[in-house]
Amino acid sequence: MDWKVLGLVFGTVFLAELGDKTQLATLLFAADKDVSKWLVFLGASAALIATSALGVLGGTLVSQYVSERALHTIAGVGFIVIGAWTLWR
Repeated sequence: MDWKVLGLVFGTVFLAELGDKTQLATLLFAADKDVSKWLVFLGASAALIATSALGVLGGTLVSQYVSERALHTIAGVGFIVIGAWTLWR
């Protein structure tokens, strides 16, 4: 097992999700006194696992047709554009 990759992916996804609207929605569900906190945790965890699985499948399919270098460039430019747009707004 490549612990470096595991740690990098965990850290990146953790920071990306921290304070995200997904986390805020989970917080709101958990704030309801009549709702089981374990069910909220399990539902949110299952949703993150499912969306992560779609990301892995999508990345696997795209990587068969587009080079890794091109994907890194596209992702980098995309993040810069989104960041600039967010700052501009």
